[in-house]
Amino acid sequence: MRVISGEAKGRRLKAPKGFATRPTTDRVKEAIFNVLSAKIPGSAVLDVFAGTGGLGIEALSRGATLAHFIEKNREAASIVQNNLVHTGLSPKAQVLQGDFAFLLARLKERYDLIFLDPPYHQGFVLQAVSLIIKYGLLSEHGVIIIETGSKEKELPQEEELVLVKESVYGDTAVLYYQFR
Repeated sequence: MRVISGEAKGRRLKAPKGFATRPTTDRVKEAIFNVLSAKIPGSAVLDVFAGTGGLGIEALSRGATLAHFIEKNREAASIVQNNLVHTGLSPKAQVLQGDFAFLLARLKERYDLIFLDPPYHQGFVLQAVSLIIKYGLLSEHGVIIIETGSKEKELPQEEELVLVKESVYGDTAVLYYQFR
């Protein structure tokens, strides 16, 4: 796993040992950022279920001005912080360790890009999207990017959102939602 483009291009990212996280592959990450390229410069980013922080770090490397990372697992949150230091991007970032529902309720920022890559088959996508809408965390022209299992596809049911793009890469699906 590495940073694909931007100021931290080529830097390797560490991941926790074992199966506690499922990092986004470089192939999927590159495809996501090709879709989002015009929206990244100057954006505020929220990376929920951050794992290694790879998605938020990629956004920072490509010109996002701020990124907040939410990760419940203490070891993974520490690795996100270490990856930010290793890439030189920590001044633009904050890692929040704890339960996503608790932390989403305390955020004050509005985000242009919100990445959701939760553990599969646990209903976290629906809960997270509902809270993002409830607390007004998505900016007017913002995008929620959901990475999920291609056979699972937890689809948000929020009336305010519309699916604008869906891509499948093997057993991974990436869904892009915006306000109607």
